[in-house]
Amino acid sequence: MATQASDTSVRTSVTVNAPVERAFTVFTDEIGTWWDPDHHLIDAELVEMVFEPRVGGTVYDKGVDGSECHWARVLEFEPPHRFVISWDISTEWKLETDLARTSEVQVTFTEQGPDETLVELEHRNLDRHGDGWEGVREGVHGDQGWPLYLDRYAEQLRA
Repeated sequence: MATQASDTSVRTSVTVNAPVERAFTVFTDEIGTWWDPDHHLIDAELVEMVFEPRVGGTVYDKGVDGSECHWARVLEFEPPHRFVISWDISTEWKLETDLARTSEVQVTFTEQGPDETLVELEHRNLDRHGDGWEGVREGVHGDQGWPLYLDRYAEQLRA
């Protein structure tokens, strides 16, 4: 896995042993199977994580008490090759309500062979978060950020 940070973005990638369609489906429809269950904004115990597969949809967490936390908006959705979501999480790691202060996550899926897919993730426009945005960059770039998540994702595809 290669990970790099620039001034206002973080890029990382992983090659997984799965056809492109399966790689895309596990990342989106099955996001709750590989996302760290301890990394959520919802107060209640997590019961489900949902990625609504359409432009205008959201990514959200559902609690056992019925509460929901919508923390990303689906901006572009081109299965099985690409999607872009917003990152509606503030510099304090809370829900950001000012949509002008959110960044974007683009994930692309490129077939490398019948059972191999290159998955490239770019978390960009981090400076939109305003003062303290560098902390967001360090958080998503660090060992508890996207590298951890792509490792968990690749592991799920090996299961």
